Amino acid sequence: MLNVQENERLTRVGPGTPMGELLRRYWHPVAASAQMDAEPTRAVRLLGESLVLYRDRSGTLGLIQESCPHRRVNMLYGIPEQEGLRCPYHGWLFNQRGECLEMPAEAPDSTFKDRVRITAYPVQELAGLVFAYLGPAPAPLLPRYDVYVADNVVRQIGATVLPCNWLQCMENTVDPVHVEWLHQYYVNYLREAMGKPPLTKKILRHKKIGFNVFEHGIVKRRVLEDETEDSDYWQIGHPLVFPNILRNGAGGESGYMAFQIRVPLDDTHTWQVFLMAYRPGVPVPPQESVPYFDVPYKNQDGSFITDFIDGQDMFAWVSQGPVAERHLEKLGESDTGVILYRNLLQEQLELVQRGEDPMEVYRDPGQNEIIELFHESVHRPGLFKGYKFTGGHMKFSPTLGEVQELYRQAEALGESGGPLHPYTPPPSSSWEKSEHHQRRESSLFIH
Repeated sequence: MLNVQENERLTRVGPGTPMGELLRRYWHPVAASAQMDAEPTRAVRLLGESLVLYRDRSGTLGLIQESCPHRRVNMLYGIPEQEGLRCPYHGWLFNQRGECLEMPAEAPDSTFKDRVRITAYPVQELAGLVFAYLGPAPAPLLPRYDVYVADNVVRQIGATVLPCNWLQCMENTVDPVHVEWLHQYYVNYLREAMGKPPLTKKILRHKKIGFNVFEHGIVKRRVLEDETEDSDYWQIGHPLVFPNILRNGAGGESGYMAFQIRVPLDDTHTWQVFLMAYRPGVPVPPQESVPYFDVPYKNQDGSFITDFIDGQDMFAWVSQGPVAERHLEKLGESDTGVILYRNLLQEQLELVQRGEDPMEVYRDPGQNEIIELFHESVHRPGLFKGYKFTGGHMKFSPTLGEVQELYRQAEALGESGGPLHPYTPPPSSSWEKSEHHQRRESSLFIH
């Protein structure tokens, strides 16, 4: 367990805090591009800072401090101009670099505007998301992960704001044993109470779990009952991309890739982002805008929605409280992944305090053309059955039918022997070859 001070060190994300300084070395999503299409200004909370994201009339995005420096009016109600955002109170105009371009009521020869700047952060758009960087200059490169840049895919974005600290969401990623209980045993219990048959007739127990630190983060591995260590679940594994991303995938040629990004808004709120990229095997029409939808975690009566996997996870995270009281935990041997992740966070905090870049920060464009990640399930058989993606957060998507139709087309084309759009499998797991990462291995027999 962590003591109170250690817990605060890993959970507090505001300016000047150790974890806040580490997380400021990375790009974080602050909005979906589709949200900015609906309204040109948007209130943003990130790492404990209240900001305003805007798109001016030229299409340029800017992220600036919330209050105008003149009389402290909220810039959320600002007026987008051809360049920059104008305060509605007295017309002061600021661009995306925080420079004051105009002070209409000041004398024409005044140099006052040249001496006034506001806080502004760089932003970039990629994969239908707007990313921001709040750290020291020079900013690193925005990582071009395969989920962000793969071609011939249809993307969807779902999200929700959760009233809990980001670390609760991330620790779930390195806790494989919860799957057999929360997502199987508990679900069967709920269905029994409703008079329904069990969703899972046989609970798949974990025989062995293992974790490796690798170049992008941590690989989570497992051996289930009726399987051996030859299975993809053990040989390939399931990646946590440091510091706050879970990589998901689906079966075989379904070509489904996904990220769950846990964005720390402040100490007690997390923006849970589901980014999905579907490559069905037929040409995909270009997307003018990546659809965005809300993923609810509670019913109108305030009860948790637990009839889908992601809802079950969100229930577990939120029910721990705004910030989990880790000094009251009783950790067992099966929590080895959680302990490894916490230790990795501490290690990277120390790197930043020494003035070094932490892991998974990119500065060389040659290493950032496309960052391909592996995932155990992507290598498993499953010819074009991906159109049944209805068991998770996608059930809330208003455009799910469009994705399903592409998979129906691919399935029909495959069954008729027609040529399918080339499917490139992700890379195999390469972490096994690294002597350094082998030293960072942890495994445990459960049964």
